[in-house]
Amino acid sequence: MATKAMIEKQNRLKKSSKYSARVYNRCQSCGRPRAYIRKFGLCRICFRNLAHEGELVGVKKSNV
Repeated sequence: MATKAMIEKQNRLKKSSKYSARVYNRCQSCGRPRAYIRKFGLCRICFRNLAHEGELVGVKKSNV
């Protein structure tokens, strides 16, 4: 899990960023910076959990 200080720092950079390369994406539910899926705004772990519960529209398990 992301520390509260890192999440606050990232939010500060989003608001007044001098350089666009400094801004990076975080999961909306847990704050994880890695394995981020832009289309859903979630990390892979939260995406998988929500998909299994049927909370994400248009996502279903494969039959393979």
